[in-house]
Amino acid sequence: MHNTVKNLIDIENNIKIHLTKLNISNNPKIIAVSKTFGIDKILPLIDHGHFHYGENKVQEAVEKWTEIKKKKSKIKLHMIGKLQTNKVKFAVKIFDYIHSVDSEKLAKKISDEQGKINKKIKTFLQVNIGDESQKSGTNKNDVSQLVYYCKEIGLDVIGLMCIPPSNIDPQSYFE
Repeated sequence: MHNTVKNLIDIENNIKIHLTKLNISNNPKIIAVSKTFGIDKILPLIDHGHFHYGENKVQEAVEKWTEIKKKKSKIKLHMIGKLQTNKVKFAVKIFDYIHSVDSEKLAKKISDEQGKINKKIKTFLQVNIGDESQKSGTNKNDVSQLVYYCKEIGLDVIGLMCIPPSNIDPQSYFE
């Protein structure tokens, strides 16, 4: 068994153990972050039946995934990095999820581009829950307004992507 497959199975089993202990019946999806890894490292996971992958650069994703997605339609790509508006038309073509919608300008560009190719991207709003100046994301006080705007222009908002400050207990931030 390939090492990456063994690692994935270990992670899946660890999650199941913790969910069972907490009496939680959810079945979360694992997104294997494949940025910077060549396709040769990823193919064993695909062959194992893993379908969700995260990339943070549009050009790398286009080069790496275009042909494979044509052959393996179950593969779902997640844009997990900052998305610049000038890259949206390429991102909308290759990604199934965008985790970093942080402004009305970006939301509008995604809406316009997905309309051109008749594709509905699942989006997450990126929220800067720690009010950290070095991190992207909309301010937590502006989330309701951004959700309303995204719904108004036809984006499929399915959740929030929030990263708390490091080296601090995240409990209060997620509450």
